[in-house]
Amino acid sequence: MPKFLLKVAYNAEGTKGLLKEGGSARRATVAEMISAQGGKLETFLYAPGGTTVYAISDLPDNVTATALTLVIRASGLMDVLESIPLVSPEEIDQAARKVINYRSPGK
Repeated sequence: MPKFLLKVAYNAEGTKGLLKEGGSARRATVAEMISAQGGKLETFLYAPGGTTVYAISDLPDNVTATALTLVIRASGLMDVLESIPLVSPEEIDQAARKVINYRSPGK
């Protein structure tokens, strides 16, 4: 199952909600949302500064990752939301063995 890194930076309203609800409850909510889509939350950590949350999850596919990102972004409670596909070392090995025909621009 593909892994995704989710980076979130709460805005002022999102931070107020986090302070009211608490970090553990927020993690449980996100884990439940991901599980309902057939995925699994692996890591959910907070960090002070620009990015508030770093979460790694297993998700069934890119469509599911995109749907989750759209729903979260639509809440309007964060300034930044990135969903980044993660690649395993074995997948890098497979990619390195693929033959790709490519011509550089202007060559």
